[in-house]
Amino acid sequence: MVGAIPDGRPVVLVGPMAVGKSAIGQQLAHQLRVPFVDTDAVVVAAHGSIADIFAGRGEHAFREIEARAVAKAIESAKVDPAIISLGGGAVLDSGTQQLLGECTVVYLECDAETVADRIARNTGRPLLQGDAMTRWEALFATRRPVYERLADIVMDVRSGSVAEIGLHLEERLLQHAALKEEVEK
Repeated sequence: MVGAIPDGRPVVLVGPMAVGKSAIGQQLAHQLRVPFVDTDAVVVAAHGSIADIFAGRGEHAFREIEARAVAKAIESAKVDPAIISLGGGAVLDSGTQQLLGECTVVYLECDAETVADRIARNTGRPLLQGDAMTRWEALFATRRPVYERLADIVMDVRSGSVAEIGLHLEERLLQHAALKEEVEK
């Protein structure tokens, strides 16, 4: 059976580092029977580790590579529906923001306490070198208004298993599609 996304638009998950975009995105894609695209994984497959890109070419070069990967994923998902997970800072690119207007954007909302254990276990994040939680909180404070502004759906992920969150998110997507259809009548 071929899967489907409720309103047919690409579903894009945004939010801070370590919030669970990849795990939740994979779960949702499985439920909806559509492909899952993690743009960070796409960048790594084509260019090597994100840490190496930062170290060798700098953040600006990484952001350009990332923006191209996001654009390609969104354009592809307009033809073949998919769930797409973006890196935490991808939303800062103005071109990406424009493309997200053609998608259903889901902001996975959390707090520092929710991600602290994950961040402590993953020390390979270039923007979190030094005091990782202080850096995470500073990045989140800067990016949060962008996530909120771009979001069609805000999903609190502070509690529940990945499977539970995936099921709840599927319900929210159905509600969002129905509301959107009603408004367009």
